[in-house]
Amino acid sequence: YKQEQVMKTVHILLVEDNEGDIVLTLDAFEESKIRTNISIVKNGNDALDFLFKRNKFVDALRPDLILLDINLPIFNGHDVLKRIKQDPSLKKIPVIMLTTSSNQRDINMAYENHTNSYVTKPIDMDDFMKAVLKIEEFWLQLSKLAD
Repeated sequence: YKQEQVMKTVHILLVEDNEGDIVLTLDAFEESKIRTNISIVKNGNDALDFLFKRNKFVDALRPDLILLDINLPIFNGHDVLKRIKQDPSLKKIPVIMLTTSSNQRDINMAYENHTNSYVTKPIDMDDFMKAVLKIEEFWLQLSKLAD
């Protein structure tokens, strides 16, 4: 048995309201070598309910990695990030801001709120897929995650 075969399935929480970006992200992870289980929520409120196991998400699994958009309905990505990183039980989960914004203010704010990484979504579909695969390669293959 090679080590890959005994690796556990990685649970990713994708917080994204753009259908096209959801489809592209899912396609990219399907191409990857890593077994992933991806949960999708489409607004900041559902993201927090999912992470804090509230309302319709009481049975939610804790994610190993969070991909978080900034421009979200209800609570934006900055609000969600702040709540995650202030919570002792959630703050060790890596959060990658995956967003269309290349605004330096957004980038600075994300790092002030302890994002683990900030990635601007490429416009081109192929480049978007490559970016997601690079995130997957770095965070899920190269990096050691806290448990």
